[in-house]
Amino acid sequence: MQGKHLYEYAVLRVVPRVEREEFVNMGVVICCKKENRLTCRINEDLSKIVALDTHADLEVIENYLRSFFRICLGEEAGSPIAKHDATSRFRWLTANRSSMIQTSRPHVGFTDDLEKELERLYEVLVEA
Repeated sequence: MQGKHLYEYAVLRVVPRVEREEFVNMGVVICCKKENRLTCRINEDLSKIVALDTHADLEVIENYLRSFFRICLGEEAGSPIAKHDATSRFRWLTANRSSMIQTSRPHVGFTDDLEKELERLYEVLVEA
């Protein structure tokens, strides 16, 4: 299995009204401990969110998604979490919480190409 990467991934969800527990899959986050790599792809089209909640504050949701992306990439935009290694950031981002931005529980897989796998997961879990 040389060249294969063990990775974990989770689906990024937006829950516009937490009390209703309805969500839209908005992205995928993927982590490879061996490569100390954490990356994500997030859908910028928020129209599905409005379908669930016509009063959703899209500006707030965009800011939350941007923060998620920055933490994922380790950008030090005022977040102490961004300073941690990739696996620690993944654990923090995928921790169970009751908020507008949530993730699925983590899943595992093997791949030869982390970028291609991220794109495949995004197509299957977000764009479908």
